[in-house]
Amino acid sequence: MSWTRAEDFRFDPNRRLDAYPTDARIVDDPKDRVKKLVREISERQEVLFADDRYAVLLIFQGMDAAGKDSTIKNVFSGVDPAGFQVFSFKQPSLYQIDHNFLWRYWQAMPERGRIGIFNRSYYEETLVVRVHPEIIDGRKIPNKTVNDAFWQERFDDFRNLESHLSANGTKVIKFFLNVSKDEQRDRLLRRLNRPDKHWKFSASDVRERRHWDAYQHAFQETLSHTHTSDAPWYVIPADHKWTMRALVAEIIKAELDALPIAFPEPQADEVAEFEAARRELERS
Repeated sequence: MSWTRAEDFRFDPNRRLDAYPTDARIVDDPKDRVKKLVREISERQEVLFADDRYAVLLIFQGMDAAGKDSTIKNVFSGVDPAGFQVFSFKQPSLYQIDHNFLWRYWQAMPERGRIGIFNRSYYEETLVVRVHPEIIDGRKIPNKTVNDAFWQERFDDFRNLESHLSANGTKVIKFFLNVSKDEQRDRLLRRLNRPDKHWKFSASDVRERRHWDAYQHAFQETLSHTHTSDAPWYVIPADHKWTMRALVAEIIKAELDALPIAFPEPQADEVAEFEAARRELERS
């Protein structure tokens, strides 16, 4: 591989998104690399679960057809399902709208010892909502003046939420899957041209594609205002799917390795209980 650090893909607020590559085939045998990393992630997840002090929240954002679903599926294909949970957030219900806009996401936060995965997240509130500010008209909030201050308050909310999570033992890792407009078109066409992929196609994908430039601006603003040392964004080239999956897996593994977790050492009274249980079992 031509890179050695997860930091190589950390977002730089001083760098524009259009300067980041979308197709970077920099991983040798990426499919085999993913298989190896899945085993290592599974091992670290077991330690995370046993340690029971920390949680991990993985957030995946990107344009339609960027590869969020397949990346989550492949990177966690060999991980104990008891150790992680996936939430895919769609349009909020009327019941959810009756709460503050972060409420439904808060309900899904991972408990200690587990990995939580958000396939889209509260960041949609400064992405799709920013591209379509008319959505605010349907929200039951007292301040509906959609201006720069409105978006800044939401960025502040995100940073404060993630700061609180970090202070209480949840490591937040955020991925922007950076797919090119041409590759997105090709993937959407493949969904249309293959009957077994029709279920994945939505006409809204084409409608949203018309707002490509507005979405790129919204991503630029969102990443620039919410990238922190406690909750970093990683910009992942997404045109080559297996390379993308390998990079995501590599970063997750590196972040898990950085957590101060270990299998718990038994207390003296527990050791005595273990010895008593062993003797009883050996006699039976």
